[in-house]
Amino acid sequence: MTTGRPSLPALFTRRGVPLWRDVQVLQWAAQIVSAIIVIGFLAFFASNVLRAAQVRGLSLGYDFLDLTAGFDLPEGIEYTPADSFGRAFLVGLVNTAKVAMVGIVLATILGTITALARLSSNWLVSKIASVYIETVRNIPLLVQLFFWYFAIFQQLPSVQDSITWPGPMYLSQRGLYTVAPVTTESFGTWMAFVAAGIVLALALRSMLLRHQMQTGRDTHYGLVALVVLIGMPLAGWFLVGEVPLVTDDPVMGEFNFTGGLRLTPEFAALLTGLVIYTGAFTAEVVRAGIQAVSRGQFDAARAVGLSSSQTLRLVVLPQALRVIIPPLISQYLNLTKNSSLAIAIGYADVFFIGKTIINQAGRAVPVFSMVMAVYLCASLTTSVVMNIYNRRIQLVER
Repeated sequence: MTTGRPSLPALFTRRGVPLWRDVQVLQWAAQIVSAIIVIGFLAFFASNVLRAAQVRGLSLGYDFLDLTAGFDLPEGIEYTPADSFGRAFLVGLVNTAKVAMVGIVLATILGTITALARLSSNWLVSKIASVYIETVRNIPLLVQLFFWYFAIFQQLPSVQDSITWPGPMYLSQRGLYTVAPVTTESFGTWMAFVAAGIVLALALRSMLLRHQMQTGRDTHYGLVALVVLIGMPLAGWFLVGEVPLVTDDPVMGEFNFTGGLRLTPEFAALLTGLVIYTGAFTAEVVRAGIQAVSRGQFDAARAVGLSSSQTLRLVVLPQALRVIIPPLISQYLNLTKNSSLAIAIGYADVFFIGKTIINQAGRAVPVFSMVMAVYLCASLTTSVVMNIYNRRIQLVER
């Protein structure tokens, strides 16, 4: 007579397979053991750091961030030497984010154009693109930054003899001075019109595109969306009353320009170096993605009457992106991390300001941990965003 309780061997089996031979059980066990080893190593490392800091009388706290910094910074958000170390670190964080985001956009544009040029049937255009890619990729980035900063931007004329361009824009050794937009009280109301225009344009485009696919009639969804996208902000500009934006022009003073927007030579040199260097690698990634598309796709596009630009935009690039995005993520991460070389040319990024804080406050371990956390968070954020987009464009297996 059975009691309904499992026998002893049954307790150590799952679906008739002994636990010590079950693949899933072994995988879970391996992960648990690995996690214990990693946590143990981190705990051992942290305890050694704390013990060494205690022996040397070093403080690992972050209370110094509230103390007065006492040093000036050449550029960034509003800041004075009377502000705290925390505010100074925030300036570096914003400067790093600014050069990284602008650099990613410009490097993507430059890399795409260069890749198309290298694939061009024009011999001269293709060779120029090839020379640019092979030259830039084989010269260290630090050397290129020195070249752009000392050989180009530091050789510009003095501020009294600035190069004048329409705008107005003035270029000299002090940097680029140009018109700065200044918001008024009606700017918030106008931004509501801009947001409404974007939402309405997207909604109309989706509705008209769906209607065109159902009926087969051309609804001009792209043109309608563009008209709404431009028309709503334009109408709001006149309806809000006061002009939402006014300009602040740079004016030459006794020794330098006052007013307007200034881009320093350090920022310009760093941005130029990062864009040109990363653009060369991006070009090879884009070229490989385009060449990965089957030749039959090009022939099929021509067979249905698509032009070269339509073939590239509607057929080739959507398929090539599935190959391009994964290695492109690495290039974006490299650009963000390579921005730390700004310290070599004096650009006030987070690493530059971190070193300055260490010299002033003597808190090397806390500051370096903050700097590492900034680069880690920036890399993880970029990776997560690009991976989400990558999953959206991947083919779904059925």
